[in-house]
Amino acid sequence: MELPELDAVSDDAMDSFVEKFRSQSYRGRFHEDQWEEEFEKIPLFMKKTPSEIDPMENPDLACLQSIIFDEERSPEEQAKTYKDEGNDYFKEKDYKKAVISYTEGLKKKCADPDLNAVLYTNRAAAQYYLGNFRSALNDVTAARKLKPCHLKAIIRGALCHLELKNFAEAVNWCDKGLQIDAKEKKLLEMRVKADKLKVYFEDEDRAELYQVPPESTLLHALQHPRYFVKALTPAFLVCVGSSPFCRNYLQGRKVHQVK
Repeated sequence: MELPELDAVSDDAMDSFVEKFRSQSYRGRFHEDQWEEEFEKIPLFMKKTPSEIDPMENPDLACLQSIIFDEERSPEEQAKTYKDEGNDYFKEKDYKKAVISYTEGLKKKCADPDLNAVLYTNRAAAQYYLGNFRSALNDVTAARKLKPCHLKAIIRGALCHLELKNFAEAVNWCDKGLQIDAKEKKLLEMRVKADKLKVYFEDEDRAELYQVPPESTLLHALQHPRYFVKALTPAFLVCVGSSPFCRNYLQGRKVHQVK
């Protein structure tokens, strides 16, 4: 018999609650003309996270960060979290922060060689876009030690050698990658770029060839201890690296790199 009275009380309380909203403004409500700024304060809708998280200003974000980077999780889980974070920075073209995230992932020393290979390869990509070609090359070399057939690492290594003008090494890396995937477009294109005109001179005494780097000057080649001027005329062999003549001529010959 008392239930109707309870329902009446409940209805009265709800009416009072609704009436309160009509007469008083809700604290902390969104303003229509500032809704984008308001959403940016909510972690779920943030387009970019602050570089430094202040727990007083962003308590929700600080709480999420403590959960994500919980040191009690396994090294593999932590490394994967840093990898994902680095990927997000990479997509935003914030390559410096991407390098930091991938480095933190590698510091976890997880036991998964595939994950570590990805961290090295991704860090190499970020280093490449920062112009740190030698650092990138070191990373892809480390990745290949963990996973020799990692095609992305090979592609990025070939790119680094191209930028460093190590054309012979670029061709070598391309060839190794093409053994894994003979139709890989990037490797085929890079190989054509790297396999340009090649210049050689012959060691008359040993019947061996010396390849002159493209960046070397004529004077540098002429001053080489194994170079001999014939009949007072410099003699060089110039050929297209991928031509049948060049392949046949070099077959069985020992070729040194001029340094």
